[in-house]
Amino acid sequence: MSALFQQGKIGKLKLKNRIVMPPMCMYASSKKGELKKLHTTHYSARALGGVGLIIVEATAIEPRGRISDQDLGLWSHTHIKKHKELTKICHSFGAKMAIQLAHAGRKSTVEKSTPIASSALAFSDDAPYSLPHEATIKEIKQIKKLFLKAAQRAKKANYDAIELHAAHGYFLCQFLSPLTNKRTDKYGGSLENRCALIVEIAQSLKEKIKLPLLVRLSAHEWMNEGWNVEDSMYLAKAIEKVGVDAIDVSAGGNQNKVECMPKVEPLYQCGYAKAIKEAVHIPVIAVGLITTAREGEKLLKEEYCDFVAYGRELLRNPNLALYAAKEADVPKQICPSYLRAF
Repeated sequence: MSALFQQGKIGKLKLKNRIVMPPMCMYASSKKGELKKLHTTHYSARALGGVGLIIVEATAIEPRGRISDQDLGLWSHTHIKKHKELTKICHSFGAKMAIQLAHAGRKSTVEKSTPIASSALAFSDDAPYSLPHEATIKEIKQIKKLFLKAAQRAKKANYDAIELHAAHGYFLCQFLSPLTNKRTDKYGGSLENRCALIVEIAQSLKEKIKLPLLVRLSAHEWMNEGWNVEDSMYLAKAIEKVGVDAIDVSAGGNQNKVECMPKVEPLYQCGYAKAIKEAVHIPVIAVGLITTAREGEKLLKEEYCDFVAYGRELLRNPNLALYAAKEADVPKQICPSYLRAF
């Protein structure tokens, strides 16, 4: 029996298969952060193509929190209408929809804006990056509120789940590493303190937004003295305790130059997912150059993860899940209009 096409659950959310489209920025919005026709076509094509869970790309909670001026936003009620239209069409094709809420922190390249970060350390001395200012406690409280308000808008737009972006060197991730967090207050110093902001935001979202919550982590920042897998296991347990429903495991992104990055090859990040899966009792999503149905089956059957995220492969092939369904001989997972092609 195919593991990829078994039904799955994240919290109370039921998914028709174990195939996930992870968040991947399209850099196709305007400075207003609105969804465009490209986004609607892009995501609905993957829904029609059989993906079980689609996680919409990093969507900023405030304008200066965008990675670029072309990123999506959910900082205004004016954004809700088009997101609601997107979830409606993707739901009609059988996909469940999550949205990744994000703040870029020091990696923001938004024009005419000063980045904010855990500490005043630039990601790079080269353009388009610039020196951020260290977030004050007052500003941190405001950002916590912005995450909550964006999540409330996501619920109004009929998203099925929220993903909190705490990976790849963006704002929340910057607090985790002792290399990017030099604070001396309650959010700096010890591992517990450096994890506190993510735990607090996750707890707030679980208490006030009745939706399944995923958190995306970079399990290792590929620096000898930096954030590592053991630290990630600690954080995974902490966010599980406050009710997080799944962990989306990636790696890297916190440093412009790294010291101990593994060789980039198929499944190269999946060992991180396996380590975290062994530490918690909630579902784990694996990523990392996964391109074939056979690789996905292996990861599930060998208990590396509970769900498989196909990133770049879904950019290349929106019908990946249909080909996988053909290979697994589960025609019910193929849209009837396309069945004769398979």
